[in-house]
Amino acid sequence: MAFDLPFLLQILKAIFQAMPLTLAIALVSCAGAFLLGFAFEILRRVNRPLGLLMRLIIDFIRSTPLLVQIYFFYYVLPYYGVVLPGVVVGGMALSIYYSGYLAEVFKAGIDTIPAGQSEAALALGLAPMDVTFRVIAPQMLRNIAAPMGNYFVSILKSTPYLAVIGVAEMMGMTLEIASSTFRYAEPMLLLGIVFFILAATMAWCVRRLEVRLMQSSKR
Repeated sequence: MAFDLPFLLQILKAIFQAMPLTLAIALVSCAGAFLLGFAFEILRRVNRPLGLLMRLIIDFIRSTPLLVQIYFFYYVLPYYGVVLPGVVVGGMALSIYYSGYLAEVFKAGIDTIPAGQSEAALALGLAPMDVTFRVIAPQMLRNIAAPMGNYFVSILKSTPYLAVIGVAEMMGMTLEIASSTFRYAEPMLLLGIVFFILAATMAWCVRRLEVRLMQSSKR
């Protein structure tokens, strides 16, 4: 079957119509993974028992395949009365899965900050919450901008997994087009190009953020 360029241009609109949902899921998942991963890392430093529990949770999340987590939330939770839409399950699964990896990134970023800074801030009368968000977090972000951004790009590239639970993001739309027309080359090629452009744009934004953070640290 010959490659059909007019057909590729014909399905371009359908793929673009699914793009906002893909980007929305990716952005929400990035925010969720960031907040949950940061919470895991802060709780891990509270005391030894809680730290061990957080370590176990983080290792379990990282050791379980993303697809298994998606299937669990979508197909197993309904047995216990928890029925969630596919979009919600997708955002939740991506947030939880990548929070485990971001927690390790946050750990590395915080470990590079001298412990004396936190001790000095506490000695000056700052509350622990203020120390976390005004002293630790800004410096941590400068240290981890690049690896954190790489995981954000990975979240975007993981959105096609949601097609397995019927979410009409770009991969789901592509599979629908391919199965109805019995043509896979054009839709898959187009999807790959679109994801390349989106991932490259996100990577560029991350690099710009990293430069801005480094410049702000020199002021």
